[in-house]
Amino acid sequence: MLSPEDLDLYRFDDLLSDEERVLRDRVREFVQNRFLPVVNEYWDRDDFPADLVPEMGEIGCFGATLDGWGCPGLSSRANGMIMRELERGDSGLRTMASVQSSLAMNAIRYFGSDAQRDHWLPRMRTGSALGCFGLTEPGFGSNPGGMMTTARKDGDGWLLSGDKMWIGNADIADVAIIWAKTEGIEGVETTAAKSIRGFLVPTDRPGFEATLIRNKMSLRVARTSKVRLEDVPLSADDLLPETDGLRSPLTCLDQARYGIAWGVIGAAEACLSDALAHVGRREVFGRKLASFQLTQDKLADCHTRIVQAAAIASRLADLKDLGQATGAQVSLAKSSTVDAAQVVARTCRDLLGGVGILDDHCVMRHMINLESVATYEGTRDVHRLVLGRELTGIQAFF
Repeated sequence: MLSPEDLDLYRFDDLLSDEERVLRDRVREFVQNRFLPVVNEYWDRDDFPADLVPEMGEIGCFGATLDGWGCPGLSSRANGMIMRELERGDSGLRTMASVQSSLAMNAIRYFGSDAQRDHWLPRMRTGSALGCFGLTEPGFGSNPGGMMTTARKDGDGWLLSGDKMWIGNADIADVAIIWAKTEGIEGVETTAAKSIRGFLVPTDRPGFEATLIRNKMSLRVARTSKVRLEDVPLSADDLLPETDGLRSPLTCLDQARYGIAWGVIGAAEACLSDALAHVGRREVFGRKLASFQLTQDKLADCHTRIVQAAAIASRLADLKDLGQATGAQVSLAKSSTVDAAQVVARTCRDLLGGVGILDDHCVMRHMINLESVATYEGTRDVHRLVLGRELTGIQAFF
């Protein structure tokens, strides 16, 4: 089987610093030696190997781009590379790290108080504390501004009530970032979107309940829950003070979408490596399957799509570090790289023939996972509308 380096035709890895290359190799080794040997077991169990979380923290998978609180302040490219290596293992593994870092840790970093940052971020960096991010609701996915969860004033504090859906890590999290519409602030008038604030909710508070979603046919190596909030008591200090409407959670989502754009490249590379190994040893009509023109055309198409996706992700990393990345650029990257990875996974499954449905191979697992990745953090249709608005100046969401 060809190594990931052998597939790097355009030598994107040359853009990594020595420090970033060491980190890349450390994460790759962890995925290869610690995660992949157990992935099928956890897929069958519809579970995540939570015992590996401290190791993920130790090798630097959490909070890589944060500067301070024990975090290294690495480049956006380094963070993307971590996501690529994790998703080479499984989308569920990268999802867990994305929820921890891009969503929960970034929400606290961007919008929390100094006390909140000092309390949570050092522990989350090591994996000794886990976070989740509660925005999506049963009736409000692509339209988060329609959320029904409310935070009602109760003396100096708040009472939080509502339902959240598809919340990664929620049942094993120590703290939940919950987004809610505020009520009962005397003398303050806000629009529905502006009234959305973020709250830091320790998950041992009374009224907080996370229930695993057990009937998933995709993203099975991830713990995904529905969350019920029944008058969860919060103090004034549990409000993320710098949150200011829907813009705040969407800022975090753009960080997660950036990680997805890199992560799915790893999934696609894993599929292509698997397919290349198979066609190199499989004989059909007395010839290696790799020797047929149709086979080589499919392999070349897969590799071309991976290179194109890597070029988009690489340029976006540069723009992020220059402070010039836009939401439209992130939308293009997320939707186009996922599209590419889905085509690669389906093509490689076809190349594997009958054995492609067996868990001896990774392709079917990646192919099914990418159905979830294509949906969360904004569907393809939503991101196309973002790009349409960028091109025409016309809002077409409703």
